[in-house]
Amino acid sequence: MPDKRIEKKVLSGKRLTPDDALRLFRTEDIFGLGRLASYASGVRNGNHVYFVQNRHINPTNLCVNRCRFCAFSRSRGEKGAFELSVAEVLERARQAPEGVREFHIVGGLHPDWSLERYTDMLSALKEHFPAVHLKAFTAVEIDYLAKSSGLSLNRIIMLMKDAGLDSLPGGGAEILGSRVRRRICPEKISGKRWLEVMRACHKEGLRTNATMLYGHLESPEDRVDHLRRLRDLQDETGGFNAFIPLAFQPGNTRIKTRTSPSGLEDLKTIAVSRLFLDNFAHIKAYWIMLGEKIAQLALLFGADDIDGTVIEEKIAHMAGTDASEVMAKADLIELIRRAGKIPVERDSLYNVVESYG
Repeated sequence: MPDKRIEKKVLSGKRLTPDDALRLFRTEDIFGLGRLASYASGVRNGNHVYFVQNRHINPTNLCVNRCRFCAFSRSRGEKGAFELSVAEVLERARQAPEGVREFHIVGGLHPDWSLERYTDMLSALKEHFPAVHLKAFTAVEIDYLAKSSGLSLNRIIMLMKDAGLDSLPGGGAEILGSRVRRRICPEKISGKRWLEVMRACHKEGLRTNATMLYGHLESPEDRVDHLRRLRDLQDETGGFNAFIPLAFQPGNTRIKTRTSPSGLEDLKTIAVSRLFLDNFAHIKAYWIMLGEKIAQLALLFGADDIDGTVIEEKIAHMAGTDASEVMAKADLIELIRRAGKIPVERDSLYNVVESYG
């Protein structure tokens, strides 16, 4: 095992310290780390691995920011720029297969769209698809709408809820510490503000996810600091559904110092996250960014969720991921089964729809 003292803590249910997490990131015993994380995952979720039938919709990639790690954002008139009308968003939604339970909606910080454009989109989706959960907008988008409209953060959250918003996806966290954040996304809201937005959403009854973008300019210390901040907020609010480590995709970005994280780095990040985030029910292996094979292997390293059918993912693909843009429900079930796990279809809030044990 990576560290007998840490192993004893995990087996006895004691909380790991940031120093423990840093030791785990630095261990060379990847198999021992995996076994420990697999144990911790089993204590929480048994042999179950969750998935959802969802569909991604990106309303626009026009954005006032130019984050160095992002290959998605464009200016008006730039090649590859797009902005969808409400009718076009509805058409994308209609393309989802029967059984879809979630629309995952994120986009750029549009320079001109009004607050009503966003509430109208949510209201139209909820009217036409009342049974589908609307998981929409990062904390960065919510903050931008508050600033551009001149309304308070709490008021924006209430207006979004009234229009049909059900939860938030958790993007925009990147690395919460200011040292790295200033280097990769200096125009974006601070890590402190990201946490403030999430806290406000949780207090208004909106569940969210949390993410971490890793494998670029950050250090293991930066990752541990990020995880600690998330764990602290979860202790306070209990509002996070899942944690999603996002592997950096360097293609078409302005960060050229590194390639994508290695498979071992992916597995180590999943495992350490599972062990340190003891108050998070779920750790997601996002197959879009990890690739299907590493995501499958991650199910043996502490992950208990593999996301879903996705359909037409743009953000990672514009950065060069070679993963497919869609995975059929039957393929998700087979991928999970081949890892020796029990596939469980869920809704966005992890209520069980059907178990395939």
